[in-house]
Amino acid sequence: MAWKHNGRTIQTGRSWISDNNTKYPRQWNNLTDAEKKSAGLVWEDDPVEETYDNRFYWAKDVAKKLDDVNVVDADGKAVIDPLTGKQKVDSGLKTRWIAKTKATGNNKLVDTDWYVTRKAESSTAIPSDISTYRSAVRTATATIEKKITDCSDLAAFIALFDTPVDSDNQPTGKAPIYDFPDEV
Repeated sequence: MAWKHNGRTIQTGRSWISDNNTKYPRQWNNLTDAEKKSAGLVWEDDPVEETYDNRFYWAKDVAKKLDDVNVVDADGKAVIDPLTGKQKVDSGLKTRWIAKTKATGNNKLVDTDWYVTRKAESSTAIPSDISTYRSAVRTATATIEKKITDCSDLAAFIALFDTPVDSDNQPTGKAPIYDFPDEV
């Protein structure tokens, strides 16, 4: 937001000279709005930045690909990955979020892995609440992955991030993409 004189931004705290050679002191900002306008100043709001959700878009109206895309050069020929000898693939949103979901599920299990190790080494039973939790994490991971895979378009994928709400707009659960059980 700024005061401008014939397209030129006038700096607050600095004197300036109008097009008709009238010199205004550095305290010009203390003038009333009417006095500023009579001096030829025009108030200009900052341009509104167009926002977009960078989880789903590269830029405004430039959506990220939902599915994987084979990389090709300018001639349409496959770009080969020198490490694998196979065609390079740009991972789509589905592939990236399935990987994130697997990582989240694995991270949720890490804190209780010692129960499994203990059972394997000493036959000490895993507490039922821990077994139930671990099973629920694996089920949630598979459910979320299926929901991701089943998305047919970007709108369906974006909907996975919507938290369900009641008639008062209060959350009633977790967004489907984050619907893991609470930790024990």
